[in-house]
Amino acid sequence: MRTTLRTTGVAVRAMAVFTLLLGVAYMLLITAVGQVALPFQANGSLITTADGQVAGSQLIGQSFTDADGNALPQYFQSRPSAAGDGYDSTASSGSNWGPENEDLIAAIEERRAASVALDGSGQIPADALTASASGLDPDISVAGAERQVARVAEARGLSASEVESLVSAHTIPRDLGYLGDPRVNVVELNRALDAL
Repeated sequence: MRTTLRTTGVAVRAMAVFTLLLGVAYMLLITAVGQVALPFQANGSLITTADGQVAGSQLIGQSFTDADGNALPQYFQSRPSAAGDGYDSTASSGSNWGPENEDLIAAIEERRAASVALDGSGQIPADALTASASGLDPDISVAGAERQVARVAEARGLSASEVESLVSAHTIPRDLGYLGDPRVNVVELNRALDAL
């Protein structure tokens, strides 16, 4: 009995020490390092307007549609979202539909028809037809952005070359020079268009 109590006491004290050390002190240390070394990223990569209002995050896509859900032609369109009612960060998830799921096939065909209606026929990149695993992806492929250039230029009364140069300026290269593909952050690109 005495050994059991002693062992239990040691275990409780060890749990308390490691909870304070790893659950509190370590978290405070990592938070402090993040705030000092990378404050923009540590605070959510927030995008603010000229008057300091938060307009979104570089890490979460946004919908550029009207109240009825129709795409606004003067904006580049984001990757489709499967998160809640569209880019809902509290409902982040993919559809989890397999490649032969009838709902996925129907969603892809619906998105294909919407893309053709908006930007005409031609090669449609896969990221314009499928949602990302999180449903919050803020980026589209360079091909997806290039497909939308003519529409955005016409809707804004700009030349295609002006819009293409903005796409080029907002193209993010491969991570570390070799990971992933180049991509375009739609929120940042649309903000740059509005700033013209």
